[in-house]
Amino acid sequence: MALTGHEKNEMRWFFSKIQDEFRGGKINVERTYKLLEKLDIQCNYVHVKHIFKDNDRQKQGKITIEEFRSIYRIIAHREEIVEIFNVYSENRRILFESNLIQFLTQEQYEIETTESIASEIIQKYEPIDEVKKAHQISLEGFTRYIYSSECLLFKQECTKVYQDMTYPLNDYFISSSHNTYLVSDQLVGPSDLWGYVSALVKGCRCLEIDCWDGSQAEPVVYHGYTLTSKLLFKTVIQAIHKYAFMTSEYPVVLSLENHCSTAQQEVMAGILQTTFGDSLLSDILDDFPDSLPSPEALKFKVLVKNKKIGTLQETRERIGSDKHGKVGLWEEAETEDEEESTTTETYENLLSRDSQGKETETKKALPVTLFSKKKKIRKLKIALALSDLVIYTKAEKFRSFQYSRQYQQFNENNSIGETQARKLSKLRVNEFIFHTRKFITRIYPKATRADSSNFNPQEFWNIGCQMVALNFQTPGLPMDLQNGKFLDNGGSGYILKPQFLRDIKSKFNPNDSIKDNDPIAITIRLISGIQLPLSGSSSHKPDTLVIIEVFGVPNDHMKRQTRVIKKNAFSPRWNETFTFIIQVPELALLRFVVENSGLIAGNEFLGQYTLPVLCMSKGNFLKSLQKCVLEDGVRMWTCQNTN
Repeated sequence: MALTGHEKNEMRWFFSKIQDEFRGGKINVERTYKLLEKLDIQCNYVHVKHIFKDNDRQKQGKITIEEFRSIYRIIAHREEIVEIFNVYSENRRILFESNLIQFLTQEQYEIETTESIASEIIQKYEPIDEVKKAHQISLEGFTRYIYSSECLLFKQECTKVYQDMTYPLNDYFISSSHNTYLVSDQLVGPSDLWGYVSALVKGCRCLEIDCWDGSQAEPVVYHGYTLTSKLLFKTVIQAIHKYAFMTSEYPVVLSLENHCSTAQQEVMAGILQTTFGDSLLSDILDDFPDSLPSPEALKFKVLVKNKKIGTLQETRERIGSDKHGKVGLWEEAETEDEEESTTTETYENLLSRDSQGKETETKKALPVTLFSKKKKIRKLKIALALSDLVIYTKAEKFRSFQYSRQYQQFNENNSIGETQARKLSKLRVNEFIFHTRKFITRIYPKATRADSSNFNPQEFWNIGCQMVALNFQTPGLPMDLQNGKFLDNGGSGYILKPQFLRDIKSKFNPNDSIKDNDPIAITIRLISGIQLPLSGSSSHKPDTLVIIEVFGVPNDHMKRQTRVIKKNAFSPRWNETFTFIIQVPELALLRFVVENSGLIAGNEFLGQYTLPVLCMSKGNFLKSLQKCVLEDGVRMWTCQNTN
C-alpha cells in the first residue's frame, strides 16, 4: 500500500531526527532514553527500560532503528490522544486550523480562540516543517501540545502573582515553616542549612530560628535541650540572605525563638544588620505609622519577629544612638492552664546604663486584668539593639480574645500551639475569626510531635490564621495541602484571604451550613495515567487506583475512588466521572492520590498532586496533573472539569 504525502513527510522527519544515532548500528537502553528526550518526549527511565526489554527481539540489550520506532510509538502515540485527535481530524493524519479551533472551543472551552491562536500553537508545537508551512498540525504536534505546560490542570493565570498585594499583611495566608533548621526529627536529628534553602525555594515566607548562646560569642541555632546538631547563627542568616528572594520578592519574616544572653543578642543584631543591610526593616514606613503595611510595600524586605521593648515611636527616636549594653526587661505572666490563659499585671522595665556604668530603670505599666488563677512571672532581658529591629512583627503571648480586643496593638503577633488553637476553634470560633481579621496569628505543632509530624493545616486556614507553621521536612498529607495551596498566586508565599475572612462584618463560620455563598459543581472525568511510579514491592506492575479528595470547610470534605486497574502503571485507563458540589470553593483544595491496591498490607502510596479548586482550568479535555511525584517526573492525566 502506497504511503500518502502526509505519511512520507512524517517518515522523513522521524528518520532525519534519529538516523545519526544508528550509524554505528544498534543502540542500548541509555541511548534510547536520551534519544526520546531529544525528540521532546517526556518519559520515565524505569518505564523505558521495561518497554525496551519487551521490544528487544534478540534479547541482546540493543535495538534496531525499527525497534526504536516501535518504542517511540508506544510512548508517544497514546491511545487516548490518538482517539481525540481522530475525532477532529478529517483524514486521521492532520488537523487544519479550523479543526484545531473546533477542538480548542469544544473540548478545552477556550471560547475566544481565533485563527491567530491556533496558528501560534501550530508554529510552536508542530515539528514537521512541511505540515507547519501548510498551517496544519500532525499527531506529533498535537501530542506535544497536549504534553505542554499550556495543557496543565493548573490555570496559567495562577502561575503568576495576580492577586491584589496592597492589603495589610494580616489579610494574607503566609507560607510558614516550623523549626526550619531541622531536616529530620525534633530530638536527635541534624540541623542543616538545607532546611532554610529548601523552604525558601518552595516560597516559604516565615522561617523559624531557635537561637542559643554559643562559644566564642557566636550565637548558634538548634533545638534547645536536645541532641540535635548546631549551626552558627551567622551562617544561617547568610544562607537566608542568599535565597530569600529567589522564588518570591515579597517579605520574609524571621521568627526568632530567642534564648540568648543580651550580649549575644547584640551579636545577632549586628549580624542581621550587616548581612541584610537595607533589606532589613528597622523602622516604620512613613505611610504605615499605625497599621500593617502590605506585601507590596514590603517587597524585598526582611522582618524580624521577636519580643520588643517600648513603642515604635521610641524605636524611631533611638535610631543612630549607641545601644551597646542597653537592655530592656520583659515580664510575662504565665498561667498554669495554657488553654485558658488570661491577662495578668505586667510591666516593661527599660534598663540603661548611666555614665558610671550603673543600671537605671524606668517602669511602664501595661493594662491589668485580674484573675484568680495561680500564676508565675517569667522575666526576660532583651538587648535594645535586637529589640529595635522588631517593627511590624512583635511577638506577643496570646492571653485571651477579650484581652486582644481591648489591648493588643496592630503590630503584635500571637503564636498559639495547635492543641490550644484547636480547642479555641471549636469553642470560640467566631471570636477566633474576629481575632485573625485584625492580628497575624501563627499556629505551630505541639511539642509531643518529636517525629516532626504535622497537623492538618486546613482547619486553621478555615478560620483565617495567617501563619500555619509546618515541619517542611516531613512529607505526607499536611505538606501536600501546604504545597498545593501555595502554588496559587505565582508561588509567592502570600495568598489573599477570602473576603469573608477579612470583612469584620462577615458572620462566616466554617462549621455551620454556609449561607449567602455561591457553591460550584465540578465534574471530573479521569481518563488515564501515564508512566505512574512503579511499586516499591517485588512486583513492578502495581494495581493502580486514584483517590480524589476535597479539603476545605468540614461540609465540603469528600472522597471518591476509581476502580483498580490490574498490573498497569504505564498507561492505566479508568474513564470514570465524578461530580463534587463545593460550598466554599475559596478555601477548597483538590487532591489526587495514586495508590497500589493491596489486600493484605493495605494500599501503597505511589504519588499525589494537590491544587486549589479555584486554580483549576475550566473544561479542559486533557490536562496534566503536573508531576505526580516530583522525584520520578511522571505525569497523570485527567479531563473535563466543568465548573
